[in-house]
Amino acid sequence: MLMMSWVQQHVNKLEPVAIIVLLLLLGSLIQGIRRGASSSARRLFFFVWEGVVIVVCLVLAAQLANRLSPVVAEWLIKRVRVPLRELSGLEQGWFTLLTSLRDFALLRYGVLFIFGYLLLRAAAALVEPLIERSVESLLRSGREEPADGLKGKRSASRALGSIIGALHGAGRSFVFVALLFVYVSLMPNGWYVDKISESQIYNQAAEWLSPVAGDVLKGQGPVLTQAVEAQFKQILQRKYEIIDYAIPAEIEQAALYVTKDAQTNEDKARRLYDWLGTRIAYDYDKARNYEEQGIWKEQTPPETFDTRNGVCIDIARLYAVMARSAGLEVRVVTGMGADGQGGYGPHAWNEVQIGEGAEGWVPLDATWANAGDWFNPPAFDDTHIREA
Repeated sequence: MLMMSWVQQHVNKLEPVAIIVLLLLLGSLIQGIRRGASSSARRLFFFVWEGVVIVVCLVLAAQLANRLSPVVAEWLIKRVRVPLRELSGLEQGWFTLLTSLRDFALLRYGVLFIFGYLLLRAAAALVEPLIERSVESLLRSGREEPADGLKGKRSASRALGSIIGALHGAGRSFVFVALLFVYVSLMPNGWYVDKISESQIYNQAAEWLSPVAGDVLKGQGPVLTQAVEAQFKQILQRKYEIIDYAIPAEIEQAALYVTKDAQTNEDKARRLYDWLGTRIAYDYDKARNYEEQGIWKEQTPPETFDTRNGVCIDIARLYAVMARSAGLEVRVVTGMGADGQGGYGPHAWNEVQIGEGAEGWVPLDATWANAGDWFNPPAFDDTHIREA
């Protein structure tokens, strides 16, 4: 009666979480009755075994990715160099992948984690036949039952199988609700989260799970989502950077002329900054069309060089092309820039390497050159917030 009352209550409310849990329980119960004790026990064992293997492989893959990520980054930094020529579509995709793995820690960690997990699961799969044979030998009966005892034996087997099936269904239901808990914790504004949070079963399970995983997951959802979105945008932008490695002769000649008397990388970077800051005008019409009408005109570095006009991303891309022409390592950075009225708006600038290691990279903003010295000033980060 109590079970029928619970079923009627939740089905009448059309609560999806409860209905799925009920189907998992009933399905496992029916399977247990049909299979009997030995077959159900075998399946329950391998269900638990699979869960243990998944957890162990996930933990080991995370540790492996943590250890390998800096090693792989260092290896890629030393060996990956994009050719300064026009690349084919296949080459663009390949170098976009390599440089993204080199520069974007979240992507690199994710790729290493997935490969590590797959390799560990493959290794575990090699052990499973041995485990399976051992379990079957334990469950297999070595004696033949008398004919008059088979019927009672089968009834007892099915009864025990139903109990084991119910335990199997409870395990499946717990895994399902635990996955919902992770989803809601990491994606608090995700699809269908509000409906999931209304479920009584979910809320009861969340009370059990929160002490175990709540502190780990709490607050990570928005941060993780923003990090993934920002890195995805950077990877898409990297495509344009790879395309911009094809340096037109006239831009290369201009860059070499501007930096011909420079003695250091910093001097080269500064001279290019001064040249762009005094010769490329900000295209207010283009910016206004985008802000007010949503009209965006894609512009290549040669177009910016020829027209002497562009917005921040155009100027940053041209600076990158000219810096590479002069032998500098450079990147385009996107994020938010101060608007001078207490707010921030979408912006782009550059970072150029003038020394060794991570400390050798310095920021500059040629778009703002007419408004002051924005070549590695002390307070650069106060007005520029990079996507990260």
